[in-house]
Amino acid sequence: MAMTRRAFSTATVTTLAAGLGCEAAAVPSEGTPWNGARVQPGFERLASDGYRLLAGQRVGVLTNMSGVTNDVRGIVDVMHADERVKVSAIFTGEHGYRGGPQAGKSEGDGTDGPTGLPIFDTYRKSGRVLAGVLDKSGVDTIVYDFQDAGARFYTCNWTLYDVMVAAAMTGRRVVVLDRPNPVTGRRALGPVLKRKYATFVGREPIAQAHGLTSGELARLFNGEFLPEAAGRPVDLDVVRLGGWHRADFYDATGLPWVPPSPNMATPDTALVYSGTCLFEGTTMSEGRGTVRPFEMLGAPGLDGSWATAVNDAGLPGVHFREAYYIPTFSKHQGKQVGGLQIHVHDRSAYDPVRTGIALLVTAKRTYKDFAWRTDHFIDKLTGSDLVRTMINRGAGADDIVDSWQDDLTDFNTVRESYLLYS
Repeated sequence: MAMTRRAFSTATVTTLAAGLGCEAAAVPSEGTPWNGARVQPGFERLASDGYRLLAGQRVGVLTNMSGVTNDVRGIVDVMHADERVKVSAIFTGEHGYRGGPQAGKSEGDGTDGPTGLPIFDTYRKSGRVLAGVLDKSGVDTIVYDFQDAGARFYTCNWTLYDVMVAAAMTGRRVVVLDRPNPVTGRRALGPVLKRKYATFVGREPIAQAHGLTSGELARLFNGEFLPEAAGRPVDLDVVRLGGWHRADFYDATGLPWVPPSPNMATPDTALVYSGTCLFEGTTMSEGRGTVRPFEMLGAPGLDGSWATAVNDAGLPGVHFREAYYIPTFSKHQGKQVGGLQIHVHDRSAYDPVRTGIALLVTAKRTYKDFAWRTDHFIDKLTGSDLVRTMINRGAGADDIVDSWQDDLTDFNTVRESYLLYS
């Protein structure tokens, strides 16, 4: 495990309700509903306090279509119209600012029509290049607000990380407006990335399903990785969620779901994503081009034998239905695909990463044309070559899952130090 616990000054990370001298009445209490929702995202708590955390700052907002208020207005639009805060720029990453580009694409620099604000594209920019983008923007503080999907390879996590590094390099501040982990924060699951395999779908050694909110992840980045990556931690504030508990699935929050990327259609998608996204590392379809991406999986020539095989594995909390579909884009576009649909019937018992491994193992055994992508993208997704090589050798799902438990235990020990919620 590459991670080591570092002394971490709590002065570098504060919350809105504690550490900023806020009056008790200025911030909704943990249990106070906001516009009908039980949980208050970081933005709602920031706004209810009159943006005092951003007073006197030129602010750049790093967000996308998921950065909305509880009545689904874009936070940039709301902030730009409020004289109490000065928004000077918008930063965005994969999929652009208001949404549209598919996986692996962004919108580039431009100007936002409704606000007239400059848009700076950060996608795949890092280090000194990204530091130059921040310098060009002229902002003092970067406010981050994305809805995460709870998986290491969701790229908004590494957009946050890269901006934190660039901000530390240039002496800027980062404020994370926290949002719920949609699949709960009860536990971390899956293999921990090996630094040799670091890419934009995993910069640092965290678990495949990290079990953290964005604010907690930022705290972990700042304590464990920023001192090495940037030479020092960044000046970081986290505006905490109100009323969120670690065992909450997204539908318990009362918050609206705005897809944070074109294929993260619903919280159900997020529930399976940390396991079934591994099929992006194969030549099989991961369901892009259907109304159920990451829940529908298959390939031309497959039949019900795969669903039978994985049902026979007795995985907890989930059933598999034989299914057929024709993707409208992405892999096997316009072709008849056979495979399965995932039906989770007990979310608390369901383990998405173990399920994803079992699906790969049974697919290789039942589909004669099973193949990994030639660029070994599966290694980037899982964080090492372990999953691929073990499956190639005929290992079963239990042996593969057992192989990463020591690293996961180490990660969980470090993770514990950065949790904000009970």
